[in-house]
Amino acid sequence: MKCIFCGFLDNKVIDSRVTENGSSIRRRRECTKCEKRFTSYETVEIVPLLVVKNDGSRESFNAQKIKSGVIKACEKRPISAEQIDRMIEAIEKNMSNNLDQEISSKKIGDLVMNELKKMDEIAYIRFAAVYRQFKDISTFLDFVRALENELDVKKPKIS
Repeated sequence: MKCIFCGFLDNKVIDSRVTENGSSIRRRRECTKCEKRFTSYETVEIVPLLVVKNDGSRESFNAQKIKSGVIKACEKRPISAEQIDRMIEAIEKNMSNNLDQEISSKKIGDLVMNELKKMDEIAYIRFAAVYRQFKDISTFLDFVRALENELDVKKPKIS
């Protein structure tokens, strides 16, 4: 770090502390040339995530949009707000661990569907009905039958 007084590039850290809100680290430094002290702050660089929509347009990621869709899908289901929040956090964590600056809306929808599928079948079907935009009742029924077959395969057979 360059000294703010003389511009020399070598200095030593005298003291480090986390700021009150915990979002950065405050460092007291001393220049090894002029011996004057100054303060620097370190924060994590947050890279904004862009969502690539189906039409190719881009917009900033908004977790609230996902949450509102999930809340609608989970309406009148035995799913708590805390469970929904944990699910949204898991999806956000998955996306941020990917390290890409852009993510397709399809990928986000698939992540939401995977999480809902683990949580509640009815909420999963409700979300899928809106997300997949079924063209007619037969494609919707095919989707439900495929889910039913998948669940039958996973159920343990009782002899």
